[in-house]
Amino acid sequence: HVQLVESGGGSVQVGGSLTLSCVASGDIIGRYCMGWFRKIPDREREGVAGIESDGSTSYADSVKGRFTISQDTAKNMSYLEMNNLKPEDTGMYYCAAAPSCSGLNFYGREYWGQGTQVTVS
Repeated sequence: HVQLVESGGGSVQVGGSLTLSCVASGDIIGRYCMGWFRKIPDREREGVAGIESDGSTSYADSVKGRFTISQDTAKNMSYLEMNNLKPEDTGMYYCAAAPSCSGLNFYGREYWGQGTQVTVS
């Protein structure tokens, strides 16, 4: 059974930085697709960044050049480094995993964390 737990959210000023972390139970880092999604009020959940088992990454256009996804297989961790944050980045951020993916589209059984709030003002 896979469990994902996010941390690292908080409040930050415009232009600031945050790094979100996701610890995964089970040996999935490096084997599953990992991703970060966000739910912004009045908008549907959207994919922010994804990393495939081969290390290739994908980003939403709105975060390219500002966000970086990475993972540490030894620690079973996925990270989302967020720089130059904007008010429109405010939302609940979720870590997700799936056995296969194409960019930010995940396929197969998906696993989700409980979310961590990011507020930019």
